[in-house]
Amino acid sequence: MLKVDPKVKPILDPEFVPAVLWNRAYREKVTASGAGEALVISMKRNNNAVSRFETKVLPHTDDNIELNIKYVERLVKYMLWMYGGQEITIGGDKKITDTIAAMYCDGGSQSFDNDLIGRKVYGKDLEFKSCAAADAPQSVEITISLGRNLDGCRVGFDLGGSDRKAGVVVDGVVLFTEEIEWNPYFEKDWKYHLEGIKDTLNRAISHIPQGRKLDAIGGSAAGVYVDNLVRAGSLFRGVANENGGKLPDEVENIFENLRKEYDVPLITVNDGEVTALAGSMSLEKNALLGVAMGTSVAAGYVTAKGNITDWLNELAFIPCDYRENGPVDEWSGDVGCCVQYFCQQGVARLVPLAGIELPEGMPFPEQLKEVQKLMSDDDERARKIYETIGVCFGYTIAHFAEFYEIRNLLILGRVTSGKGGNLILQIAEEVLKKEFPQLAEQISFSTPDEKSKRHGQAVAAASLPSISLN
Repeated sequence: MLKVDPKVKPILDPEFVPAVLWNRAYREKVTASGAGEALVISMKRNNNAVSRFETKVLPHTDDNIELNIKYVERLVKYMLWMYGGQEITIGGDKKITDTIAAMYCDGGSQSFDNDLIGRKVYGKDLEFKSCAAADAPQSVEITISLGRNLDGCRVGFDLGGSDRKAGVVVDGVVLFTEEIEWNPYFEKDWKYHLEGIKDTLNRAISHIPQGRKLDAIGGSAAGVYVDNLVRAGSLFRGVANENGGKLPDEVENIFENLRKEYDVPLITVNDGEVTALAGSMSLEKNALLGVAMGTSVAAGYVTAKGNITDWLNELAFIPCDYRENGPVDEWSGDVGCCVQYFCQQGVARLVPLAGIELPEGMPFPEQLKEVQKLMSDDDERARKIYETIGVCFGYTIAHFAEFYEIRNLLILGRVTSGKGGNLILQIAEEVLKKEFPQLAEQISFSTPDEKSKRHGQAVAAASLPSISLN
């Protein structure tokens, strides 16, 4: 539909169509037409915060219709998962709004997004409104000062899809960290999760120095959390499936109940926010986007003033590849989303394309370990996997930069461990230099040392609650 010719093509995935380049080509077509029409997308959240994106579209007629819908719907999808929002206002041609609203209703191609973001996060279906572009709601952003508290005796935990981590921090000094493997994704009994979390907390608490007491607990986990309540979380997919797609009360209140049981301040937030917080604290830099490539693609953002936002930052479901026949996410059913490129699942997708044979049904974490072993031995097949991820990531960074102010980019997670992780960053930087030189000058890449990659989130999570030692 549009000619997109990347200067760098991923070696194992040459049909990859970078979202940023497709959008650029579309906007150039709009400019060349001389007939661009204003369009504004506003996302309103329950706290009345509003995120807004302004653009132009082709006249919504004839051959332009399909192009317009693809352009606007992918932007709506991106904004939903980055910012969050229950009320979506599209200022512009009402026919565009009507078509996209139908896509996000029950039975539509994007019904997953309506169910997860609308019903599970905000408690009701997504609502689409149409108005003139000039009347679209204005931006109202909210930032939050959270974390960076190092006083007292604290435990931090991080819950991932293949392991759970914990750290003990006393008066700013890290005394203990630990990592324990688990497999929560498809466990049907919520008690498995509760027992695992308590085991991690109790093991950490046992390392608190004699004469000191636990003052606070901070945690991070994949998913959406509001005031310690679980709204949506991939860690609990098996429980939800067993419960007709809904999280039982025991899961929704799991962290609030732990707060009451341990009788100390306890805060749990999305793991991406802690990723960004950890990076900002260690690097002493802001305007930072943190991306964790692990079981999924977790992300968080620290503003130029050092605060976090109320955005979802769930980049796993953000479209990064605009080809028609791109890889399909098995959970959402959508095509070309980040989860298929920048996590264990993405590595597993590339394994057969690289000519690596692994036992059928091998879990994604085990496949990643095998690829990492091959990479440590300089296996060319493994190298191609990391090169491919690096190219796709370079273009996707540029896509992120159209929405985030990024001065610093922190990359961590299991996929970034070892030689492969270094190659991902090297290739991504090369893509920026060749295709987006201004961004290459603007953005500084950082990656923590190996220990921090594994345990940095748990330690930063410990700093979340504020306490009074009086």
